[in-house]
This record gives sequence, structure tokens and C-alpha cells, in this order.
Amino acid sequence: MQEWILSLPLILISGFAIIAMLLIVFIGRRNAPIMYLSLFALITTALSSLYTLSIPNEIIKSSVNPDSIFANMLIYGNYSAFFDIIFCLAGVLTILASQNYLHQEEYEHKEYYVLILYAVAGMMFISHSNNLLMLFIGIETMSITFYILAGYFRFEERSVESSLKYFLLGAFATGFLVYGIALLYGATGTLDLSLINSKVIQGDIHYTYLIIGLGLLFIGLAFKVAAFPFHMWAPDVYEGAPTPITGFMSTAGKAAALVAFIIIAKNVIDINSIYPEIAIGSSTLTMIVAFLAGATMLLGNIVALVQKSVKRMLAYSSIAHAGYLLMGIVANNPRGWAGIAFYATVYLFMQIGAFVIIGIIEKKSFKYLNLSDYSGLSKTKPALAALMALFMFSLAGIPPMAGFFGKYYLFVAAIEAGYLWLTIIAVISSIISMYFYIGLIIYMYFNEPADDRPQINVGLSSITLVISSLGILFFGIFPHLLIDFASKLF
Repeated sequence: MQEWILSLPLILISGFAIIAMLLIVFIGRRNAPIMYLSLFALITTALSSLYTLSIPNEIIKSSVNPDSIFANMLIYGNYSAFFDIIFCLAGVLTILASQNYLHQEEYEHKEYYVLILYAVAGMMFISHSNNLLMLFIGIETMSITFYILAGYFRFEERSVESSLKYFLLGAFATGFLVYGIALLYGATGTLDLSLINSKVIQGDIHYTYLIIGLGLLFIGLAFKVAAFPFHMWAPDVYEGAPTPITGFMSTAGKAAALVAFIIIAKNVIDINSIYPEIAIGSSTLTMIVAFLAGATMLLGNIVALVQKSVKRMLAYSSIAHAGYLLMGIVANNPRGWAGIAFYATVYLFMQIGAFVIIGIIEKKSFKYLNLSDYSGLSKTKPALAALMALFMFSLAGIPPMAGFFGKYYLFVAAIEAGYLWLTIIAVISSIISMYFYIGLIIYMYFNEPADDRPQINVGLSSITLVISSLGILFFGIFPHLLIDFASKLF
């Protein structure tokens, strides 16, 4: 019974997804029941995760030693429950932002909301995984729903192209992931991550298979997080997907991939301490990840400079933010992991909020996505312009916005881990990003509005905008509340 209670969030989200899918058959053409059921499912699941997060460790074993739930295949509480709440919040904000958007695009179908539930279920399985097989199931459940959602506008060439690119490259990355897991099993004889760690400590492994397997696993995860040089899919996929889904994939999807990185990093020790005569090990893998993080930050921000489409600009910006988040993996310590948790939370508010405004202004067939279409927005829609400016300032990392503190905590973690050079690259990248973030604000406030600006309807998106803006302001004023809480999770 204890196991069922501790796994209640996973049971709830999976059960509600199945119920919602079955209800589609019986409710006819009505979309609202499935939308409200999906919102109820996500809120209920988040509350159950909050409950498992609050259970004292004196009653149950800490997730640092997760050996009491389903034959050590799943962990519970602590950081897994925290990220569950983040994923559910992302789902709620996306659904609220989608209703009006899908209506104006004439693509509102019930399956859309069910797919979001399954995507969140996949993300939650990732955060609860203590077994490479469970990790793979979670990643692929999330990825398959993203392939479908990216091509949701099935009669739009750009959307179909984005889905096809994502599917083909995603399947290729899955091959790396599966082969890496197979080699890790061949090296250690187990898929249990905590047992893999103990076997490495005992030296009871096939060293070559272990290193190659870890390398392939990191390649697969680097693709999921859109890190250089595995980023090539992201701009086209993000541009062709429905705009609320772009925000969802670039925040919750990225956070889920980072959780997978954390799970692997927490269970990989420095192999050089056991095999000093061999000049490669997890420290070398960490250095490789550091170079990838630096290259990801520079490439994402530099290429974003020349984009004329706001949606594509934020897509390349999302690649750069993956580099910032990878700094926490490079640090590979509780401070770095807590920094990822903090930044993933505030990035959720910043990015989804920005894409919601893009979705409000966007019209059918991907119109009104250029920077010039935002000219004079402050004169016609001052509230939207003010909120967009808030999101841009926070993404740029300008104090006292929450984005500044997110970068600060990751930078400090990297410096303390001995990666000052990587922090310098991150600071330079942040300075570069200010050009295009503030450039959009200049278009909104210092240019004259276009004559053919279409009618703008906000609908339920206003709830997402209010929550996102309040989240940025609150954690910008009280960042210590979240970072202190996150530090206790690892």
C-alpha cells in the first residue's frame, strides 16, 4: 500500500489520460469537457505530488536511497515530486493558452488535450526513474506525443515538415539512447542506476562498454535538450508547431531532459579514481558536456541575432538557455542541481508567457510572426506590450527579474566547480542576447504601429499571462524562497 501511495502522481496522470482518451468516443463534438477534465487531472496530480513531497523522511526512506518502491525501479518525493509539479503547471498553462489559440486557428480537437496529458505522464516517469528501462519509457512517451503535437496543423506544410523532421531525427537519437543503455547493461549486468554506481565502485564492470555506453546515452539526452551540435531540429520544429506547444516543448520538455541528465549524473562517479592509468572517465565526459554547454550558448544567441521571425528568434534563444541549464550538469553537485530546478521553474514562466503573447498576435497560416508585426504594440495593446517586455527582460537576465537569479545560481555553481571559463562564456552570451531581446522591446515601444493590425482576442490565455508574470516578479523579489527549497531536494 505504501508503494501505491508514493506512486500516486504517476497513477493519477496515467489514469486520467486513459479516461480522457476513452471519453472522446462518447461525448461527440464537444471539446470543453475534455479540456476541463485535463485541467482537473493536472491540478489533482500536482496536489498528490505536493503530498508525497511533504511526507517526512522519518516515515519513509529518502529518495537518496530509493529501494522501497516497485523493486527499486522508481524514486519518490524530493526532486522527482518537485519536477512533477513543474510539469503539471506547464500543462495547465499550456491548456489555458491553447483554447483561444486553437479556436482562432480552427483546429480545436479533443485529442490535443489528451496528448498533453500523455506528454506530462512521460515527463513524470522520467523524473521518477531509477532504472534505465523506466527512463527510456518516459523519454519515448514524451517524445512520441511531441512528434504528433509538432505536426498538429496537419494541413499546413510547415507544421507537417516540422513533425517529420522531429520524428526522423528523434528516431535517430533514440537509437543512440537504446544502444547506450544496452552497452551499460553489458558493462554492469543491471539497468538499476544505484546498482550500476555500486558496481563501478567495486570495479565489477567492463570499462570500455561503460564509457561508450555513457557517451551514447549523453548524445541521446543532448538531442532531447537541443544542445549543440544536436540542436538542428529545434528551430524548424518550434516554428512549425502550434505556438502554445512550442512553449510547452521548450520548457517542460527541456526540463524533463535535464532531469534525465541529473539522474545519470547523480549515479556516475569519477572513474579515473578507480582507473587512474586510463586517461578518460566521467571527468572527461563532464569536460565534454562543458564544451557543449559553451558552444550551445554562443550558437543559440548569435544565430538568434539575425532572425526576423519572433518565434524563430525565441527558438534559437531556447537553444542558448539549454546551454545555461547544462552548466548545472557540469557543476554536478547539489548547488548545480538546485540551480537547474530554480531556472527550469522561472524559465517556464518566461518562455511560456512569451509564446502565449506570440500566439495571441499570430493569425491563421503562421501570419504576423515577424518583428515588424510588433511595431507600435505599446500604442494599440499596452498591456500585452508591457507583459512581453517583462518576459524579454527576464529572459535577458536583467535584475531584479527572476531570470537574473536563475542565471546567477547556475553561474555560481559552475565557478565553484572550477569552470570559470564556462561562466565567462555564459556572461558573454547573455550580453549578446540583450541585443535581440531589447530589440523586440524597441519595436514595440519606439516604432509606429502597422495599419493592418488584426483583431486580438485573449480569452483564457489571460490566466496564463497573469500566472507567468506574477511568477517572474515573485521569484525575482524572493528568489531565496525557491532556491532554499530546491537545495533541500537533492
